[in-house]
Amino acid sequence: MDLYLLLDLFIAYIIEVLIGFPRFLPHPVKFIRWLTKNVEKMMRAIIRVSSEKRVKALGDDVVRNTRKAYRNERIAGVLLALLVIAVVVSVVFGILKACMLVHPIVFHIVNTIFIYTCFTSRTVALGAFSVFDALKERDLFKARKMLTVFGGNKSENLDEVGIIKETVEKVAKRTSDKVVAPIFYATIGSLLGIGAPVVFAYITISVIDSMIGHKSNEYKNIGFIPAKLDDVVNFIPARLTGLLIVIGALFTGKNFKKGYSIMMRDRKKHKSPNFGYPEAAIAGVLGIRLGGPGLYFGDIVDKPVIGDDVNPPDIKNITQTITMMYVTSVIAVVGLGVAAVAVVVLCNYLI
Repeated sequence: MDLYLLLDLFIAYIIEVLIGFPRFLPHPVKFIRWLTKNVEKMMRAIIRVSSEKRVKALGDDVVRNTRKAYRNERIAGVLLALLVIAVVVSVVFGILKACMLVHPIVFHIVNTIFIYTCFTSRTVALGAFSVFDALKERDLFKARKMLTVFGGNKSENLDEVGIIKETVEKVAKRTSDKVVAPIFYATIGSLLGIGAPVVFAYITISVIDSMIGHKSNEYKNIGFIPAKLDDVVNFIPARLTGLLIVIGALFTGKNFKKGYSIMMRDRKKHKSPNFGYPEAAIAGVLGIRLGGPGLYFGDIVDKPVIGDDVNPPDIKNITQTITMMYVTSVIAVVGLGVAAVAVVVLCNYLI
């Protein structure tokens, strides 16, 4: 492991926290989304053509085998994920390899920039603050609009309490998959000596899941494996995030004992196998109850209740969650960095 790769990670983290990512610059995620969209079109075209050929071969009155069609769509989902991940990682790896041939300093500069584009703590904070500011102005219409932009879900039927809870849930979830997970995989990449390609593999999986991983009729088959893959890569980061939130409560004067107990009690109530950990930890630390009736992908659902109703939901819960997000990210960067150095030292000692 090149310890300078860890330095790249620290610098990338600091830059992102201070300035975020300028909106006028092209973000790599846009390329990943474009690539995913076009590969999906290609896969669906292949499925459609192969299905039509089979029907014609068997006779026009033969109905296509539905089970086989579902299987083909799931296979297409696997191929889509593998192809997009392979292309993205190859591009990033190729660019870094070319930079290394020019000069190691150029490699580290570009590696730092790549990792920087994968970090989003400031973006998450600004999105949540936009909802907070609207609520502070008592403008529910604007708050719902900002929440829709920030969270991606329809929110026109949510009242103030619902908006607060939904925002806290989103920040808690994104502390895991948008903040801690990229730090985790950037550290793994640094430990392996290759840097950014590993975290880009994670980001690509996350983007694919956000595009085709939901359970609508259109995507329930082709998006099945990508969604499961996203669950796999978030397995460790989500649980790590829950623990780090509890540890962060020690530094912010929150109830860390309650945070841990609620996390262990309610972590499996969430529909996701992963994101119950950070949401339950936040609910316990803040002493609020999350979940209950709300909107999810435009549908009104009664989500499982997470946490205890110790304190009534308040707009300050949004800023408290943002603070916990930043504290958690700092602990993650420092803690994982120290752990990576310890692994290298131990390996050198054993060898």
